[in-house]
Amino acid sequence: MKESRRSFLKAAAGVAAGVALGKRPIHAASKRKPNLLFLWTDEQRADTIDVYGNRKIQSPNMARLARESVVFQNAYVSQPVCTPSRSTVMTGLWPHQSGCVQNNIPLPERTPTFAELLADPDYRTGYFGKWHLGDEVFAQHGFEEWRSIEDIYRKHFSPGRDKNALSDYSKWLASLGYKPDGDAGEFTRNFASRLPIEHSKPKYLELQTCDFLRRHRDEPFALYVNFLEPHMPFYGPLNDLHKPEDIDLPINFNDPIEDNEPRQCRDRVKKYVTGLYSKDLDLTKESDWRRLIARYWGLVSEVDRSVGAILATLDELGLADDTIVVYTSDHGDMMGSHRLVEKSLMYQEAMRVPLMVRAPGRLDPHLVEGQFSHIDLVPTLLDLMDSGPKESLPGKSLLGMMRGEKPAPQPVFVEWNTATREPGAKASSDPSARAIITPDGWKLCLYDTGEAQLFNLAADPGETTNLFGRPEHNFVVKHHLSGLIWNWQAKVGDTLELPQAKGPLGIISPSASEPVGPLIYR
Repeated sequence: MKESRRSFLKAAAGVAAGVALGKRPIHAASKRKPNLLFLWTDEQRADTIDVYGNRKIQSPNMARLARESVVFQNAYVSQPVCTPSRSTVMTGLWPHQSGCVQNNIPLPERTPTFAELLADPDYRTGYFGKWHLGDEVFAQHGFEEWRSIEDIYRKHFSPGRDKNALSDYSKWLASLGYKPDGDAGEFTRNFASRLPIEHSKPKYLELQTCDFLRRHRDEPFALYVNFLEPHMPFYGPLNDLHKPEDIDLPINFNDPIEDNEPRQCRDRVKKYVTGLYSKDLDLTKESDWRRLIARYWGLVSEVDRSVGAILATLDELGLADDTIVVYTSDHGDMMGSHRLVEKSLMYQEAMRVPLMVRAPGRLDPHLVEGQFSHIDLVPTLLDLMDSGPKESLPGKSLLGMMRGEKPAPQPVFVEWNTATREPGAKASSDPSARAIITPDGWKLCLYDTGEAQLFNLAADPGETTNLFGRPEHNFVVKHHLSGLIWNWQAKVGDTLELPQAKGPLGIISPSASEPVGPLIYR
């Protein structure tokens, strides 16, 4: 981890340098209410931006945004899959609290989103792009303007909703003369991924976003823009922008999933091999992994171009100094790590995402080391926008830390849920899990099937060796990490029962003779 941290700090040097070189002067805060422009992607791992160590991928606009932002070195999602993670980003609640514990579970109508928590009638609000929290194409949850791009969730619409309703993007393509390829008059993701860039989903969202900014330039606004890319089908108009031979394979590309890893991980290796994303890719071959990653990078670059156009419009309209810009993703992607693809696993590549916050006049650009969670995004943004604290939220505002305070380092928790479970329910073979990542680099994942993973990220950033079960780590598991997980569960009302994890270490769950109070990091 020392080497990866050194690479990160070297790449991040431009954050401070950007200020010194006058890349973007810090102005006195305006008297007008701050705007919020929340830009996020789907399935973008952290190391796709140069500030996180990737100097080869073409993403100059994300690099510029990093130079002008508070950059979080290690930001983690609440659960590494779409709906649960999105529920946290939008509400500030853990998935087990909102009930959005799996994909396609709708966000309850009674659960407020950021727009509803802001509760300021002066603000014009909008949500553009992928939603994946129920009733995809219909405006909801406090957002006045709505631009939808996805048509694959119609079977999950609420009773009474028109299941033939099309996304705004499909309507736009039809207006351009394209003929739908879907059974219900929609355009599929595969179709859209093969269109020229001027008719792509990122371009559509770029155009709609710039139009929103122009129409509301004289009003405070809160606008969320969610790009589907670089999500599968891992195909786009910039497939050939990066040469496969220039791709750096992940450091753990050739690390096999060993027998002591959870079954869920071992099964995934068997699933993603040949022809999953394209008939011309064979993921038993290293050369085709390089081609797949090159396409993934191309999708990031495609989003980057639209991000650049949106930021340029803010500048053009004179809105940049009054607008808080957030950039993050709902989860990462394995994209070759351990020769795996996609998310839904408790590895770093699926859990860790970019997180940058630009707020001229309110925050000076700099790098923030440590571990941070999406659970703190909503309270932080409410604080940054002078909306006051929301005591009902489990997260905390990071604003003081972002302004230079030095609070005590804290662990980060990540959960995985396969179903809503009642207290006392029997664990199934399809696991749920809870994980902790500590400031000193320990990571423990406990599964309700009795399986577990233990990694020392300081020595093994690629998570190549599962240390769980080794006697020399008995203390750190039994008296340190597991206790922190159970204490966190009690604090946030998490009723998932983690059974007694048995193995060479014996039982590691707490007992009356072994209390698990506040623990000291080692």
